Amino acid sequence: MTEARSEVSLGMPQLPAPAYPAEVRARLEADAKEVIARYPGSRSALLPLLHLVQSEEGYVSRTGMAFCAEVLDLTTAEVTAVATFYTMYRRRAGGDYQVGVCTNTLCAVMGGDAIFDRLKDHLGVGNDETTEDGKVTLEHIECNAACDFAPVVMVNWEFFDNQTPESATQLVDDLIAGRTVEPTRGAPLCSYKETARILAGFPDERPGAVAASGGAGPASLIGLKLAKGEATPQPRVVGPRGEAPSDEPQKGAEHLSSHDAPQQTSASDPDHPAGPAAEEGE
Repeated sequence: MTEARSEVSLGMPQLPAPAYPAEVRARLEADAKEVIARYPGSRSALLPLLHLVQSEEGYVSRTGMAFCAEVLDLTTAEVTAVATFYTMYRRRAGGDYQVGVCTNTLCAVMGGDAIFDRLKDHLGVGNDETTEDGKVTLEHIECNAACDFAPVVMVNWEFFDNQTPESATQLVDDLIAGRTVEPTRGAPLCSYKETARILAGFPDERPGAVAASGGAGPASLIGLKLAKGEATPQPRVVGPRGEAPSDEPQKGAEHLSSHDAPQQTSASDPDHPAGPAAEEGE
């Protein structure tokens, strides 16, 4: 976008995007036709088609955006506006493995910031940068709805839960060395391009992927089990930033945390005691 604006400001026409080779174009057209057929309006297929072209080159190139615009009868400006809005679309080539460290509130408090800083130093890259060998792209990511397992690291959108700076360092070393790594839960790990094709809506052909995908983990289900009387509260002490939680119960604690049971204001905030709200009309 910036380059295009600078060319226009100088009165220079923007060069057309390079074309895909004929065999690649034919394959993408066949896949695009299948994707577009799923929607009552063709422009609704833009998001999966951007994943499709990303699966070809590992990022959404000008060629990929021009292809999407052509098959959907959109302007390149409309396609570019979408491709630059969502962070799951890369705008330049990256690594085989996108390693995302959640630095949103809870993960940060539980050690996500420490993990991200350690990986930057260990890999010698900054946010959204790729190692020289082209293996790993590092980024900090927003919440991925896995707060019960904080701090969380994601590799090509597969979960690696309850990480520490040490375990995360070992994880990226294994990825770079080509050793097999297993996500904490969910489907087996695959390459970034393969992940993009799955996100485009094509079958996930990884062995056991369908059986392994979906479902909440034990930490997410504990509240439901408590409500059904299927579990007994086991309080835990949360460790400080960057440290693992302790399994020792808190003295006198009766709940998983202070938020698990409703309290009167006077109990939860001694500095501002207040009784129950008065009934309307009293």
